[in-house]
Amino acid sequence: MKLRCAVLDDYQGVALSSADWSPLADRVDVRVLREHLTDRDALVAAVEDCEILVVMRERTPVDAGLLARLPRLRLLITSGMRNASIDLAACRARGVTVCGTASSPEPPTELTWALLLGLARHVPAEARALREGGPWQSTVGADLAGRTLGLVGLGKIGSRVARIGLAFGMDVTAWSPNLTEERAAEHGVRLAKDKRDLLAGSDFVSLHMVLSDRTRGLVGEPELRAMRPSAYLVNTSRAGLVDGGALLRALREGWIAGAGLDVYETEPLPADDPLRTLPNVLALPHLGYVTEGNYGRYFGQAVEDVEAFLAGTPVRELS
Repeated sequence: MKLRCAVLDDYQGVALSSADWSPLADRVDVRVLREHLTDRDALVAAVEDCEILVVMRERTPVDAGLLARLPRLRLLITSGMRNASIDLAACRARGVTVCGTASSPEPPTELTWALLLGLARHVPAEARALREGGPWQSTVGADLAGRTLGLVGLGKIGSRVARIGLAFGMDVTAWSPNLTEERAAEHGVRLAKDKRDLLAGSDFVSLHMVLSDRTRGLVGEPELRAMRPSAYLVNTSRAGLVDGGALLRALREGWIAGAGLDVYETEPLPADDPLRTLPNVLALPHLGYVTEGNYGRYFGQAVEDVEAFLAGTPVRELS
């Protein structure tokens, strides 16, 4: 009898076409769920017969309560090698193997610059005016060359964002709790003396930190008030790094010029969320990692993870 596998949250309907699933055809029945199921009962009803689940990033939390309702589950695969929404201890306690996949830092790096450039040159407003017959040239763009880019975090993604900022002729500074002058110098950037110094001195601030208890709310009202009224904030990392209420006030009251956002506390973003309509927000539906190359890695390695598990030699296990 074949095992059953469900691929969750396949928004674009491309999971099966992004990889070759044929090696599993005689052993596993694979189905995809395109709709995000926020209702726990509906989710359980949809996948309770499955021994294998493939989840995309942190879209669907897998906690002890859900695991208790999925007694058949044996293998859980997540895109990427880190997923804060999976309770690994609970999985181990129930004998569920958890595996991951590779994830390239290049796509979120590129999207960070799409947001930053879109904000700097007012791309959405100008494109909309052109399409709708509005005024010809109604904004004046912000220069990048000679301006200061402040990076909160200088890891795999932050360091790549820095490299591009330097290519634009920007003065790039960085800060994180453990960043050293030597590490910053390796990437050709200056180390800010502290978080407030970085925020106050930057024309553009981009966040590239892992969300944890220590970093949650890293940018709150004091930090946003320290920024220049002409400055922009870009967040392609995790929404929890920023105090959401303070950010709304900052955008509405003009503490900062605007924000480019790709991550939200609730995803999909509710239809009535003000971030959808604020004129100084350039918001995207969490597209940072959504590219052909990354999807090929995610689903191709998901197939490999299933094959290895069936062979009794799991690979890329999360711990």
